Formats: sequence, C-alpha cells, structure tokens
Amino acid sequence: MSTDKIITLVAFAFYLGLMIIIGIFYSKKTKNNEDYFLGGRNLGGWTAALSAQASDMSGWLLMGLPGAIYLAGSGEVWIAIGLLIGTILNWFIVSSRLRKYTIVAGNSLTIPSFFENRYHDKKGVIKVVAAIIIAVFFAVYTASAFSSGAKLFSVLFGDSIDNAYTVGLAIAAVVILVYTLLGGFKAVCTTDFIQGMLMLVAILAVPIVAYMTMTWDQGFGTALLSHQLPTHEITDAEGFVSLFTDGKGDPVKATSVISSLAWGLGYFGMPHIIIRFMAIKNETEVKKSRKIAIVWVILSLSAACFVGLVARGALNKSLFSLDADGNPIDGSENAFIELIRQVFSGNGFLVFIGGIFLCGILAAIMSTADSQLLVTSSAISEDLFKGVIKKDASEKKALMVGRIAVLAVAVIAFIIALDPNSSVMALVKDAWAGFGAAFGPVVLLALFWKRSNLAGAVAGMATGALTVIIWDYIPLIDGAKLCDTTELYSLAVGFPLALAVNVIVSLITKKPSKQIYDEFDSIKKVDI
Repeated sequence: MSTDKIITLVAFAFYLGLMIIIGIFYSKKTKNNEDYFLGGRNLGGWTAALSAQASDMSGWLLMGLPGAIYLAGSGEVWIAIGLLIGTILNWFIVSSRLRKYTIVAGNSLTIPSFFENRYHDKKGVIKVVAAIIIAVFFAVYTASAFSSGAKLFSVLFGDSIDNAYTVGLAIAAVVILVYTLLGGFKAVCTTDFIQGMLMLVAILAVPIVAYMTMTWDQGFGTALLSHQLPTHEITDAEGFVSLFTDGKGDPVKATSVISSLAWGLGYFGMPHIIIRFMAIKNETEVKKSRKIAIVWVILSLSAACFVGLVARGALNKSLFSLDADGNPIDGSENAFIELIRQVFSGNGFLVFIGGIFLCGILAAIMSTADSQLLVTSSAISEDLFKGVIKKDASEKKALMVGRIAVLAVAVIAFIIALDPNSSVMALVKDAWAGFGAAFGPVVLLALFWKRSNLAGAVAGMATGALTVIIWDYIPLIDGAKLCDTTELYSLAVGFPLALAVNVIVSLITKKPSKQIYDEFDSIKKVDI
C-alpha cells in the first residue's frame, strides 16, 4: 500500500475513533427512553440545526447530486432547488408547531406515537402502520448510506485491498452501529453536529480550490466554459451549465422539472429530520436553528452542484469506463472523491488534508444512517413492542428491543447494499418518496387541519406508501414500471394523492371528538 493511502487511512481511523468515543461518553448519560430517543428534549439551536441538516443530506449530497450534475449538467440543479424550498418550508411551517403539539399530545417521543396521541387511537392502528412503513423504507435508505461508504472505500483502496467494497461496507456499518447503540439520540446529534461542520467545510473548500487551480493560468471567469468542458466530451458547454438543458443539449422536460421540485415535498414526512424539531429545547432555540439550518442548506447544496460542474471540467480522467465484458460503468458518483484525490496530492500534508475532506463523505453517510437507525429503533421498541405487543414492558427491556431492532435493520440494509452497482441516488430517491408520500400529508393535516381524523390519516398514509411501491417497483404497462413510462417521480404523484384521500376520507367519516378539538386549539397557548 502506498504512503498516500496509509496517510488517508490514518485520517479515517482518527475520525472514526472520535465518533466511537462520543458514543461511549453518551452511553453513560442515557438513563431512559426519552434520553435515548429524544435526548431529554434539550437540544440547543446549533446542534438541532446541524443535526437535522446533516441527517438530511446523506452520502447523496457529496456523491449522488454531484454525480448527477457531472453526468447530465445543470439541468439536475432543479433537485437542489426543490430541496431548498422544502427545507425552508419545513422549518417555518412544521418545526415550532410540531414541537408544541407533541407536548400536548401525551409528550410523544416518536412520530408514530404522535399520530396515535393526536388522533386518540385506542387500538394503536396508526402507530403500527407508521412503524412498519418506517422499518421498510429506512432499510432501503440506510442501504444507500452503507453503499456510499463502501464505494468510498472501494475507490480509495480497491487496488490495495481484496474485496474493498465489501470491506468498506462492513467498516461503515460497524462504526455506525457502535455509537448509535451505545449513546442514542445525544450521541447521534453530537456526532451529527461535528459531521455537519465537516461536510460544510469539505463541500465548500474542495470545489473552490479545484476551480482556482484549474483557472490559475486561463482566466478565472471563462476557463470552465472555454477551456475545460469542451475537452471533456462536452460539445455544448453553455448548455451543460444551463438550468434549462440536459447533458445532451436538449431542453429539460417539464416532467423532469416537476419531479425534481417534488423532492421538496418529502421534507414534511422525513422522521429522522422532523424528530429533531421535537427535541429542541425551546422556541428561542427553534428560531435560531431555523436560520442556521437554512444558511447551511443554501451553502451546501450550491457547493454540491458546483462540485459536479468543476469535476467534469477539472478531472484529468473520465469517470465512464467499461467492465471486462465491455459493459458501460458509470462512475459519476465518485466525482467528489476523485476531485479530492487529484487536488490534494503531492506531499504528505496535502494528502492528510485530503483525507480529512474525504472524511466529509463519511460524515454525510454516518450522520444520516445513525439517525435512520435510531428512528427505526424507536418505532419498533416504543411503538410496536411497548405500544402494542407488551404494554407493561420495562424501559430497560424496551431499550434492549430497540437496540436489537437497530442491529436487524442494519443487517437488512447491509444485504441490500452488497451490490456494488447499486446507485446511491436511486436508493435515496425511492426511500425519500416513500416517506414523503406516506407521512408528509398526515403530518401537515395533523398539525393544521382540525377536521382531520384517524380514518383519513390511516387511509392517506397507506395510499402514499402503496402509490410509491406500485409506481417504482411493479411493472404494469407492457412490462415497464410507471416511473419509467411517465418519467415522473413517484413522490409527485403519491403526495397529492395521499393528501386528497386523507381529506376525502376525513370528511365522509365521523368528525373528531371535542377533546381532540380542544387539544388542537390549545396549541396556541403552549409555551416552550
């Protein structure tokens, strides 16, 4: 193994060791379920903001999104625009009211328990449905994070270590499991804070340094268009950097723009993001978190898009290749990795700095996977085991079940991610649509529409989840899936359909009780 790779491994080992130490530290402070799943509702503004956004922007921020732009140009930026709009609306519309309502609704610790308490579901139907949806879609989502880690390790050490993809997959899974199982919510949020800062520094510094290196002798403003892109298989450089054309120079389709913007709808239903709102200390910290989070997202999304463009112009190698059988291999999701390797090389110090920036990819991966595993744990232990199967279970036993659930979901995610050809962006896309369509409409109507009832919520939730599954996975038209024949993102279909079903079923069934109405009206008086 070369000296450069050994230095990179040292940087990785230092970073991963720090994450495990944090897990051990917080394991001593975790005394009950509220500590483990919500950190005692005591998050400060900075921690809440960076934890929410770091857990949101997984490996796809540093791999999937830059890769999509490297491959198809700025026409893919519409995804980032949709996500930015969704982030802003989520923090302004949902954060404060959800924090208050979960207190009124029986001091709810999880999203499924909030649904149950909000609708006074004595039989626990909505809690069970929600918990099952969480377990299914988070297995896929967590697989995307594991796959990102495996690809990172494979690209860096594939020529030095046998089965590097599988080894990297195992390392990513084990480290994430250790500090999640040990420390719970506080450990996850603390590591997310560190990871969020590291992600931001890496995603800002790398493309700026690369662009300055690329344009040093060519004219800062014109190098990308005039000199770099035309020499990298781009015949229409201006079209490649346009929001309204794709990588081939054709106009971006309306269905593509609608699908990309629809990503923003997913935020209202992301359990691992909105659970942070429930844990913020008070209203003052909510307002502070809102500002920090929005600035972080603007900077990180803009920089991620810039990475894709700069990598296409600056890299001295193509990321497209053929395998041994002559089949095309798309390596575009490695754009950020290769950019770091090319720019931060030449001496030990630069390589170590590059290694730290590569840890930014680990940070993105781990900050999302740990949050997803923790939410899955809470759904299974609090909502299924303690809420339905064994209601008199002790907190100690419930915590044990939750930790077993984390391990089980991690194993399933590991198996899903074993395919080295799996696309990080595709896995994230499917899981994001599932949660957004199933939970998004329910969350919004539960918070802001008094007439919403249990029947409508369950019907809407089931409709959203099934629509995504049918749209993305079941071939219905001449052996093709609807997502392929329509070229429309399943979330753009599932969200409005689930919303409509929720409203219609609520209106044609019995209205909520006076007690539910009174709780709804009392939110305005809650002071946190």
